[in-house]
Amino acid sequence: MPTVLDTKYESILAKERLLAKAVAIAVVKARPLTVWDVTIPIIFILNYMKHKEARELFIQNFLFTKTLALEAALDMIKKGHRREDVMSCIEDKTSKIFASDKNGIYSEEIRRRQMKEIDLLIDHYLKLLEAEGKDYNSLMKNAYQGQKDYTNFLGQLKGAEKAVSLAAEQTLGTQANAEIVSRMEEATDRVRVAEAEKIFGRC
Repeated sequence: MPTVLDTKYESILAKERLLAKAVAIAVVKARPLTVWDVTIPIIFILNYMKHKEARELFIQNFLFTKTLALEAALDMIKKGHRREDVMSCIEDKTSKIFASDKNGIYSEEIRRRQMKEIDLLIDHYLKLLEAEGKDYNSLMKNAYQGQKDYTNFLGQLKGAEKAVSLAAEQTLGTQANAEIVSRMEEATDRVRVAEAEKIFGRC
């Protein structure tokens, strides 16, 4: 039977996935229908599945640092792991991914900046997991004093995510798609601000 802590974890993870999905919808645009989509159903189905897979891949990518940080925060509370231990574990996981990358997509600079983002996210998730309440909105209200307090955190998170994006752009060079990065950042801001207003009310 799930514990209160497990319920909180699932609630936070579900909310992060919803945010990632909303950003994915804004970033991974559906391509216009062609005459073949209309006249040959199997082509429409295949194209739809490719589009769906692209969005799911984006969601998994977006959640990478969030999931690592949330699992680390859960282990710190549930298993009594020290921060140094969970960070060391994440360091090992990301180092293995870096070592296995043969295409030069995942650089040491990206990994280093992701570690800073994860460190920041662990603090956020610890607050939520230790707060009173079972649903996400009540956890947020009890973890943060108000919208201003939460907005300060979002500003720090935005900076950390931006640093990761810049490292990725530097690593990929001409392969980087600045327009997609810009759309992703704008959509993330929009969804997070709307969520904050929904929870705390407008300032």
